[in-house]
Amino acid sequence: MIIHNMFMIMVKRKEITDVDLSGDGTGYSLTITKHYRTERTKELKKKPKKKQKKAKNESNKKIFVRSVALMDLDTRMYVGYGTSMKSEKEAFDEAYKMMEEMGISVRSVRLDKYYNNREIVKKFGKNVKIYLIPKSNATIRGSPEWKRMLDNFIETIFPYLGEYYKRNNSESEVATDKKMCG
Repeated sequence: MIIHNMFMIMVKRKEITDVDLSGDGTGYSLTITKHYRTERTKELKKKPKKKQKKAKNESNKKIFVRSVALMDLDTRMYVGYGTSMKSEKEAFDEAYKMMEEMGISVRSVRLDKYYNNREIVKKFGKNVKIYLIPKSNATIRGSPEWKRMLDNFIETIFPYLGEYYKRNNSESEVATDKKMCG
């Protein structure tokens, strides 16, 4: 909670209100282990007289926590951060909600292929420039914003890609965070 509050204070102190946004998501692997002796004692207490079968290897379960960081390209500060045990989309929604609660508006956004869908375009609205790489089977069906984004991609491919690849800033920051925090 303290880190979250400090984060909010820093964003307000730097007067970040209108951003060119870049976002990236990642997953963190958690390994949950049980102490063998404790589990074995529990098994023996349940069935003391019967011969014990070998238990399936349930002592290690891999669980992933997904996180999404939304970064202001000008200040290179995160303006939204979300986590989820379920999906990266849910983590993105949390990060977006945090950004909205701080009153931050978006001028432009760059996201990776995971977010390449019409719902993301709708979420940001018509006044936001969206830089996504369309999937190979993308169609022009959809909102005017979706069509505008596809048209921008086709008509001005090199400037468009130049804007899109500013997303590398997010990837670098997320990779640095992972390295520093494990």
